[in-house]
Amino acid sequence: MSSGESGRATLVRDYALTGEQIRSFDEQGFLVLPHRVPGPTLARLQEAADQWIATGKRSRGTGPTGDDYRFADRGGRDVMYRVDYLHDKEQPASLELLGSPEVLGIAESLAGRNFVPTYEAMVFKDTGNGAPIEWHQDATHPRRYRIFNVDIYLDAALPGQGALRVVPGSQVSKLDMCELKDQHGWGVPGSLEVEMGPGDVLVHDVMLVHGSEPTLGNALRRTIYYEFRPAEQILAEGPWDRSWVDKRLRMLPLAFEAYAKANPGQPGFVWQIGPDLRPAATSGTELRVPHLVHSPGSYCSAGDVPAKV
Repeated sequence: MSSGESGRATLVRDYALTGEQIRSFDEQGFLVLPHRVPGPTLARLQEAADQWIATGKRSRGTGPTGDDYRFADRGGRDVMYRVDYLHDKEQPASLELLGSPEVLGIAESLAGRNFVPTYEAMVFKDTGNGAPIEWHQDATHPRRYRIFNVDIYLDAALPGQGALRVVPGSQVSKLDMCELKDQHGWGVPGSLEVEMGPGDVLVHDVMLVHGSEPTLGNALRRTIYYEFRPAEQILAEGPWDRSWVDKRLRMLPLAFEAYAKANPGQPGFVWQIGPDLRPAATSGTELRVPHLVHSPGSYCSAGDVPAKV
């Protein structure tokens, strides 16, 4: 190993989760990493988010990828709340973030070296839109592998103002969300609100019970979500196949390039994927790889939480 490679490996270890953090994540179902995203990257993401929202509001669901901009009825108003498939939306900051050691250090720590980026979306509450997101579990699975979301906060989320509410330890099994809601409302025993600031990262197990209460007159709150799974989990349990995994993995070299371009002179992530999974270099890599099928989640009603795409 050259001295340059040694320095890069040290940087990757610095961004890896500690054993204590991994144990806490496994026990609680979530982990807060304050100030994880550097200021310049955060500023680029905030600008990109503004562009995604503006584009979505102009398109109103038209065009070949119009469905990627999600709207919902909020008290008689058609309100935009989500953008899917971020990487093909002409803002390189999303690929920069995907290729960053700050994100991939988490992915490798929890999913192993054969991690696969499976979803990328931004969910937001626009100024004055205080609609709740009811209790839910993103996806349910046999729990032989870790599946998790890396949530990058672009704005503050404060207690009492619609911050995410979680039920620590609830990720160990599928729960009945309607029963939970009927019995406890937002006062589920042991639940708590998670205060987050711009640039903070919340890592949460996809089976963690979570949601956010309704608020009045809340400020803009934007969060980018990247889901990761081990390739071994997908190939053993689905719902996708090897061809789909390969297409998703081909995004990573482009993400490394985007990170290097935006952060000249900074060491990048050392990708240690197994040789049997490393994708061949090809031109024309797709940045929008549809899912078509999803792992089932647990919701009280289909309208409570937007489906992943």
